[in-house]
Amino acid sequence: MRFIYTCIFYLFIPFILLRLLWRAIAAPAYAKRWSERFAFFKPLVSDKKVVWFHTVSVGEFIAALPLIRKLQARGDLQLVVTTTTPTGSERVRASLGDSVFHAYSPYDLPDVLARFISRVKPSLLLIMETELWPNTLAICAKKNIPSVLVNARMSEKSARGYDKFSLLSRPMLQCLSRALVQNTTDADRFNRIGLPVPNTEVTGNIKFDLSLTEEVREKAAVLKHEWSQGGENIIWIAASTHQGEDEIILDAYAQCIKKSELKNLRLILVPRHPERFSTVTNLCVSRGFVVAKRSEHSVPAHTQIIIGDTMGELLFMFGASDIAFIGGSLVSNGGHNFIEPAVWRLPILSGTSVFNFAEVARLLGDAGALTLVSSADELAKQVELLVTDADERNRRGAVALQVANENRGALEKTLAAIEKFL
Repeated sequence: MRFIYTCIFYLFIPFILLRLLWRAIAAPAYAKRWSERFAFFKPLVSDKKVVWFHTVSVGEFIAALPLIRKLQARGDLQLVVTTTTPTGSERVRASLGDSVFHAYSPYDLPDVLARFISRVKPSLLLIMETELWPNTLAICAKKNIPSVLVNARMSEKSARGYDKFSLLSRPMLQCLSRALVQNTTDADRFNRIGLPVPNTEVTGNIKFDLSLTEEVREKAAVLKHEWSQGGENIIWIAASTHQGEDEIILDAYAQCIKKSELKNLRLILVPRHPERFSTVTNLCVSRGFVVAKRSEHSVPAHTQIIIGDTMGELLFMFGASDIAFIGGSLVSNGGHNFIEPAVWRLPILSGTSVFNFAEVARLLGDAGALTLVSSADELAKQVELLVTDADERNRRGAVALQVANENRGALEKTLAAIEKFL
């Protein structure tokens, strides 16, 4: 079955490259550095043991960063960090500079992978969350390179998808040396679709181990003072929004600011993908809102909506906010990370599509920190409640932080599990 998959992949390469060109219309970086995706780059030269750490994009890399820094602190490892997207690449370089060897992830093709491994010579492959590729795991198994899935999660929807292609996915999962899974429910799903039970370990969600440094807190405080005009405005952030959600959020915001008691509500709207920054900005302007861009570093007093059109600042933006809505949830995308706003002690709102973060959503929902909505009307009512009732806003925020604190510890468990392969 893997042979058929590989043949199809080779046939689709021209279309994959055309898709990169299409994406480059909105994000020009997609048209660059194609050679790296085929593993054409200067070989890595290092006298240290090489660990290949694959993170798909910005979210996965940010989650992996504390673990990467822990591994770097050993002093005897050379880290190779690969990403799939330009935004992920930019975040790696901004956060780690030349302290790691960075390249785009090689395509899952035998000759490309053989070339990548010969030029990097990894002793261990670490993969964030669910980025599993049949040829990658097969060649690592063949060359006795352990492969470990870190912070692994498996939604019911994804498990059904893997089941449909079990002739390909089961052998792939049997090549995986270890899966460090976020919770027992996801572990059971991994085992059901073919991962051997002895290769499964529940270590928790390392995203709960997010720490806010004094520098981060200070930067967020400066931003909050500016955006709230010294505390006069309540800041509602709608983060990581996808196409089809912005209109709903703007409908809810329009409903809110019609009311005199909500005139001090300012919206921070942060699209998930950079190629949508201009589109979302134009949408807000066309609706008649007074709009400013974060990238312009100037927010006039009468601004209603600030577009978060910069990369790597979402954590600061949460810290500058009073209420958080997490996108990817009013459309069938499965939601995004709830933990960052929880660590900032924010009450959290979301759409009902949260299958990518089901366990975190359950924990926060059971505690009363997360409220799910399904329409602009419901969203507007929740925002109005949180703006007008400071006690409720603070209560929900406090229990969100409590849930985050109670679930810390996964980072050390994950590191201990990885150490066994080093």
